Amino acid sequence: MDSCIFCKIVRKDIPSEIVYESEKVIAFRDVAPVAPNHILVIPKEHVESLNDLDDEKRKKFLPEIFESIHELASKENVMEDGYRVVTNCGKDGGQTVGHLHFHLLGGREMQWPPG
Repeated sequence: MDSCIFCKIVRKDIPSEIVYESEKVIAFRDVAPVAPNHILVIPKEHVESLNDLDDEKRKKFLPEIFESIHELASKENVMEDGYRVVTNCGKDGGQTVGHLHFHLLGGREMQWPPG
């Protein structure tokens, strides 16, 4: 999608600090972090949200997304102390970018309830 900011990052039209990349998935540091470690993990193919994943796309993206999150949590040294993985769906769920993305948050104690 031409106007999607995350698609522009995938195409390298917008610079970002990429910390993981494969054929299907890319991960980069959030430009407005809310934790010492704040990484966004997204499928390279444009998908609006979890609500738009059919069975085929779920099988195509989710295993690698979660494998990359596991790898990044280890690489960022938050595995032992803990971390949070969040995805927001739709306006009321707090989704501000219409491209499926998962926030990997770590490096500090997370509070509950989150919002």
